[in-house]
Amino acid sequence: MPNTKSAIRRTKRTKTEALVNRKRKSKYKSAIKKMQTYIETGKIKEARDFLPEFHSQLMKIVKTGVINKKTASRKISRVASKIKTAKK
Repeated sequence: MPNTKSAIRRTKRTKTEALVNRKRKSKYKSAIKKMQTYIETGKIKEARDFLPEFHSQLMKIVKTGVINKKTASRKISRVASKIKTAKK
């Protein structure tokens, strides 16, 4: 248990920050899963349509600091190449 006022405030702040980070991480994971399902099920048209939004979502997540910019760029690049090489 925190003993000082500043420690009490810090524990409250840590709880809220953890909640926010969890929500942001879930948005990242859901965007990745949505794109994976499009590619795995062969819905290439939907994947192409979702690609700009996917890119935007990942870059917004990068801006908040959940993942690194290079990680997001790598994910986007790999997804784009999968879409490009997939059968129509």
